[in-house]
Amino acid sequence: MPRSFDMAADYDGTVAQIHEAFADENYWLARLAESGADEATLDSIAADADGGLDVVTTQIMRADRLPAVVGQFHHGDLKIVREEAWTPVRDGRATATVKGTIPGAPATLSGTAELFGTDTGSRLAFHATVEVRIPLVGGKVENFVGAQLVGLLTAEQNFTTAWIKAHA
Repeated sequence: MPRSFDMAADYDGTVAQIHEAFADENYWLARLAESGADEATLDSIAADADGGLDVVTTQIMRADRLPAVVGQFHHGDLKIVREEAWTPVRDGRATATVKGTIPGAPATLSGTAELFGTDTGSRLAFHATVEVRIPLVGGKVENFVGAQLVGLLTAEQNFTTAWIKAHA
């Protein structure tokens, strides 16, 4: 049974600054380099004329670094493909759909994100649904992934805040 998770991260920068970082290839290359993955690639980044943005990344974790619970459903290195489709900034907001897949594994992540201004900067609210279609251990893996998402969101917020300060 799929599990849903709601989380948020606050940023010092404006919505426009964060969206601009998301549209920068160098931002993604640097973010992926610091992601902690054993291998990470920016597969594609494309902006449309209105300011919408599509980003696809792949991250690989070596099998010897994976927790035992993951090894119960996936043998070998873990390849995670992440797709983000951001709308242009309109009225101080941008939204995204997010999709994560593990090729060859019965696991998916789907979600929505909303980036909006606050009195002190911006907030990214993220709603994710994780589904691991494996009897008995699927729920355990879904909870593990949900817990990892919180850490990932915080790490990405810290990186983005530092990126904006360094490139302002």
